[in-house]
Amino acid sequence: MSKLLVCFLIFCNVALSNSIWYGQTTFNVLQFDAVGDGQTDDSEAFLKAWEALCGATEANDTGTPTLVVPAGKTFLLQPIKFSGPCKSNSVHVQILGKIVAPNTLLAWKECKEFWISFSEVTNLTINGTGEIDGNECGKLLQAIHFYKCDYLQLRGLKHLDSPKAHITINNCNNVSVSNLHIIAPEDSPNTDGIDISMSTFVNIRNSTIGTGDDCIALNNGSSHINITSIVCGPGHGISVGSLGEDGAYETAEEVHVRNCTFNGTKNGARIKTWQGGSGYVKGISFENITLIGAKNPIIIDQYYCDKNGHNCKPSASAVNVSNVIYRGFQGTYANEEEAIIFDCSNTPGCQNVTMNQINITSTLDPGKNISAACKNVNGTFDPAVPCSLWAYLHP
Repeated sequence: MSKLLVCFLIFCNVALSNSIWYGQTTFNVLQFDAVGDGQTDDSEAFLKAWEALCGATEANDTGTPTLVVPAGKTFLLQPIKFSGPCKSNSVHVQILGKIVAPNTLLAWKECKEFWISFSEVTNLTINGTGEIDGNECGKLLQAIHFYKCDYLQLRGLKHLDSPKAHITINNCNNVSVSNLHIIAPEDSPNTDGIDISMSTFVNIRNSTIGTGDDCIALNNGSSHINITSIVCGPGHGISVGSLGEDGAYETAEEVHVRNCTFNGTKNGARIKTWQGGSGYVKGISFENITLIGAKNPIIIDQYYCDKNGHNCKPSASAVNVSNVIYRGFQGTYANEEEAIIFDCSNTPGCQNVTMNQINITSTLDPGKNISAACKNVNGTFDPAVPCSLWAYLHP
């Protein structure tokens, strides 16, 4: 009889625990014993809240299951992974408070590639008025990583001081990113704002990004990417690449950047590939661009080298760069040398490059004519751009 009673009580406890969240679609992390004092590790509470969210089903009368990170609290998280697929067709994470990483190197409990990651979650929306602060602790983790999250939406949040890239999007299709504010010190290395790879149909718009590296980087497998109304600076500009490292076959295509501002950036519109690589970069456009003291407003670098003391082995092969448009550039650049650099490989060079409506002046010498250094590039050039001279096209 006593064994039967124990079994009955265990069954009742399990049934009760499973029914606590039955029919519920809003899950506040405080319900799962998160503390929110910025000192206590709230990782386990967030995982429990995610489990309840991901296990909930969407109903007509209750709406999309939503995980709430409440305002007025600061939640400390160790490296954490939120995995799908979820039962509901869509899930929502609303961040109103602040999420922080450990603030010293010794405070990290484990070493992983990502601090916060979402994997295989379809129709995921993350938005709010809160902050995600990587604390720039020296642990070289990418802050927020999305893998196989189709129909992803990111809106409204402030991302601060990631130890490495702030947001990485990998193997995701149909992504919308808008109204983000991404900030890191100008001298912080590798703190890209948004990195995209193996992803298609990504729209990034109406955001401010100032970091120590690329504001946005389009890496291998990026295609059908639209970037509009981005204010970039400080940082290294918006870059297609780098591609082809260690002889790899890599591609990027149909990347369109419009109505963006580069303010005090090291680069502006950049394409960068490694020597010895293969593949292609094609169907790229930068249009209606405002420059405010950008050091290298327009650059194609097929000799990109970021290792071995910037002393890479020469190679005849290269990623093919073609069908690139630069149109409607205006503003100022801030260096004593060229405003435009096309440093293309001997074979096949850069093909079908179009430049028109280029109106760039020097902050150092406003009366100085625009200067350019062009190697192995052909196409159609604005009369104001000295690349139109045959001597520059065929040095």
